[in-house]
Amino acid sequence: MKLEVVVVPVSDVDRAKNFYTALGWRLDADIAPDENFRVVQVTPPGSPASVIFGTSVTNQQPGSAEGLQLVVADIEAAHGELKRLGADPSDVFHDAGGVFHHGGTDARVPGPDPGRNSYGSFLSFDDPDGNGWILQEITTRLPGRVDAATTEFASADDLADAMRRAAAAHGEHEARTGAEDPDWPAWYARYMVNEQAGTELPA
Repeated sequence: MKLEVVVVPVSDVDRAKNFYTALGWRLDADIAPDENFRVVQVTPPGSPASVIFGTSVTNQQPGSAEGLQLVVADIEAAHGELKRLGADPSDVFHDAGGVFHHGGTDARVPGPDPGRNSYGSFLSFDDPDGNGWILQEITTRLPGRVDAATTEFASADDLADAMRRAAAAHGEHEARTGAEDPDWPAWYARYMVNEQAGTELPA
């Protein structure tokens, strides 16, 4: 079972649409079969799950969603990008407990995690209705957290970088074996999938 959609309650659909698309979130759909029902779907860059808001899509009070969580590879870069795009993010923080962030603004310690440990640095921002989003920096996934059967790249540049790393490693592999590998595409594929899953790389 894969998480597909999160529904966010908003009071002004067009305002919410403008806010999220201004952040670079992809507009997937804006469908209004009648004046009492409208569905807008947007997707954060690189996310397999989407966000829906609109008219008559939820009974939640506008602005009541909290703890909606996104992950990024560089929290400082994400802060700069959100600020540039008008999201008014909080300063980067880490939690006093060091495991996950507390609810609200409790136990926030200014600055990223001192050791810049994966999962340890956060920032927050709200949409125009006050729905609360948290960004978490993840650089290395916990063991077993990645589905080894699924490989995804957020952009063509990320895919190209993975291919370059595979090419470099494959060059070392051929140097060790002293022979040209005619099945290099399969070796590249194993390397890239295993690297993303955090499992043992081919030798």
